[in-house]
Amino acid sequence: MRWTPKDIDTFDKAREYIDTVLVPLVPVAFENGMKQSASMYDFITLLTAAIEHQFKGRIMLMPSLAYLSSVDIDKRMELVNDWKNEIGSFQNIYFITSDSEWKAREPEFAGTLIWMPSIPLEHFGEEQVRTMVGDQARQVFDLFKRKWNEA
Repeated sequence: MRWTPKDIDTFDKAREYIDTVLVPLVPVAFENGMKQSASMYDFITLLTAAIEHQFKGRIMLMPSLAYLSSVDIDKRMELVNDWKNEIGSFQNIYFITSDSEWKAREPEFAGTLIWMPSIPLEHFGEEQVRTMVGDQARQVFDLFKRKWNEA
C-alpha cells in the first residue's frame, strides 16, 4: 500500500493485515554529490515500488524521508527516531536506504535498517533497469519473509 488516499481507505478497512511499514531514507545534496543523491533517490524509489507491489496488502510504503546530506548524522537519527515513535503501532518497521552513512548507525536500528548499494540506473535501458531492480528487490523479499516467519 502506498501513501495515497485510495490506499489509505483500503488500509483503514484491512488494518489488521498490514503489519509492516517501509520508510525510504534518501539524501539530498546540492553542491557536491547532487547527481549521486539523485541516483540514490531514483534507485530507492524504483526498489521500494517493486517491494510494495510484491507485498501489497501486507506493507505500507511511506513517503521518502528526505534529508540534507550536509546535516549531521545525529540530527538525522533524531528524525528517524521521531518517525519510529509516530509509526510505532506497526509490528514491523523498516528503513531502506542506499546512503552508506547510515551503516555506521546500524546498531541503533536494531535490525530494521536495510542498506542496498545504489545502482546508477541512468546508463541502462528500461528492461535492464527492471531486471536489476527486480534482482535487488528479491533480496528484500527474502528478508521480509524470514522476519515474518520468525514472528
